[in-house]
Amino acid sequence: MYRKLIYLHFKMRVLYPSYSVYFQLHMPNVRQSSTSTAAIYTEKRVPANFSEIPIDRIRNFSIIAHVDHGKSTLADRILELTGAIPRNSGAQFLDSLQVERERGITVKAQTASIIHTYKNQQYLLNLIDTPGHVDFSNEVSRSLAACDGVVMLVDACHGVQAQTVANYQLAKMRNLAIIPVLNKIDIKHANPDRVRKDLHSLFGIDPNTVLKVSAKMGVNITTVLDSVIEKIPPPLVDRSSPFRALIFDSWFDKYRGALNLIYILNGTLKVGQEIQSMATKKSYSVKGITILCPNESQVESISAGQVGLLACNMRNSKESIIGDTIHRKNENVIPAVSFKRQQPMVYAGVYPADQSKHLALRSAIEKLVLNDSAVTVKVDSSPALGQGWRLGFLGLLHMEVFCQRLEQEYGADPVITAPSVTYRIVFKNPKIIKQMGKDTLELSNAALFPEPFNVKEYYEPLVKVGTIITPTEYMGQIISLCVDRRGIQESSINIDDERILMKYILPLSEIILDFNDHLKSISSGYASFNYEDYGYHLTNIVRLDIHLNGRPVEELCRIVHVSKASTIAREMVTKLQELIPRQMVQIAIQACVGGKVLARETIKAYRKDVTAKLYGGDVTRRMKLLKQQAEGKKKMRMFANIRVPHETFINVLKR
Repeated sequence: MYRKLIYLHFKMRVLYPSYSVYFQLHMPNVRQSSTSTAAIYTEKRVPANFSEIPIDRIRNFSIIAHVDHGKSTLADRILELTGAIPRNSGAQFLDSLQVERERGITVKAQTASIIHTYKNQQYLLNLIDTPGHVDFSNEVSRSLAACDGVVMLVDACHGVQAQTVANYQLAKMRNLAIIPVLNKIDIKHANPDRVRKDLHSLFGIDPNTVLKVSAKMGVNITTVLDSVIEKIPPPLVDRSSPFRALIFDSWFDKYRGALNLIYILNGTLKVGQEIQSMATKKSYSVKGITILCPNESQVESISAGQVGLLACNMRNSKESIIGDTIHRKNENVIPAVSFKRQQPMVYAGVYPADQSKHLALRSAIEKLVLNDSAVTVKVDSSPALGQGWRLGFLGLLHMEVFCQRLEQEYGADPVITAPSVTYRIVFKNPKIIKQMGKDTLELSNAALFPEPFNVKEYYEPLVKVGTIITPTEYMGQIISLCVDRRGIQESSINIDDERILMKYILPLSEIILDFNDHLKSISSGYASFNYEDYGYHLTNIVRLDIHLNGRPVEELCRIVHVSKASTIAREMVTKLQELIPRQMVQIAIQACVGGKVLARETIKAYRKDVTAKLYGGDVTRRMKLLKQQAEGKKKMRMFANIRVPHETFINVLKR
């Protein structure tokens, strides 16, 4: 009987597609066929005259918020309400990457074009769900380049947090319309009145204009969509002008090459037309135009004010440039107003575990950099690890996610060295200045650290921790943490009776590793922070060398601040003592700065009893053998090379 019902269901789906939507909404527990209901319904929701939708009925907007305030859940409810996806399609539908599913965060902005009916008229809404972590703020700023307004989502329990402030400032800089929305009002501990007061005190937002929703329960979602249409203006574009579009995202497809997500600024683009890149001057033929609804739907043309996916046989990241302007071939147009590219904050070496996999890893990095343009790549090499690259990231989480995607999406097995920052060194030696052609060197590799007598001044990068928002009960511990990390307090403001907003200036090297973990630990997870570049400032740094039996090992040297040199030296020699295997000779591990030993550990040699075969009372023979053994070990320590396994370097250098 059950099989017959399933058969009738499949038959009805083929004959009456609308029936499949009803079935999906009201009978979600019955297994579906391989033909996706979402795909069937998505095709239905794309109008035949898609490119002819009037400009005044188009709205381009993003959802911005702090981490875990419910952006992706709100996007799910919007997609379900507009019919873009069926109900029960799974949580965080737009978070399609495996790393996003595992970590429970959004790391890649996702776009969906949806149709919403308002006052008996159909509107095209181009929705962009953005990340909330500070390390992915580049994704947010890039997404805002294609938007005319934002939905600023705030957790009704936690209230305004660090990235909320940062994203609000990004939106205001672009003069975008802002719709404030309180989420999670259904939770028992929610306090929407307090949060609305915070929005008024921090941003001057009228509490009466703040919408209250529950994305999880689907409460007041229609009100959000209606507000998007009412408060966000249509795009300021012109369809009568020559074609011009902005590339604001891209990724690699193994069958179609580099795919570009474009925002049409002027004119109309059709399949088969010839286009040209303003940055590279290369020409391409348009092979396909796709609308993300959120599944791909092919269209023949796309017009100004709309967002689409362009396939034109671009091969790699050198051809597909984020922020580039594309136009019709042999036409002169004005470049699009692009967004400022963020400078990397953290650097790490990436090497193949086996040099035979060098080409495969290089190909994987090139394809992934196309999807994450914030990463910078520079060829590097190490005597211990071989040929590799030095990559620049916006933060430690950004680095971890990038490397995890290398493993999951491309099957790579990279070796990642400990993250470091870039220091600026000013020379005083005229010969070096003449040889370099300048007196300043930016350096992130400790092996290239110059001798102190050639250096006039050292500078290190600082960051302004723009907002540390915390309950007042944890303020003392957080101040102690910042002082321990060489921080300088800039200001402290009481948001209300329970929370305080602090601003600090900290060295970047002090926060990239474990600052966020310590902050969350001492504040029971309530404190949050974001940071921005604050330039280079005078400092006092040294090179910490590791010696094995008096011989320096360049791969293990590090650049550290003078005040932290002794602590880091003890940590490194202890770790090396555990990782380097015992050998036939004694190994002395020393951490030195300028010839001065700061810490030392010893790995004892294997012992061999040379007198084991002796018996009786031949004391003279016994003493002679022991003396010869001692002299032999002394010579071995003088001339023998210490064998440090490749795996030891990997374990020491990696995070």
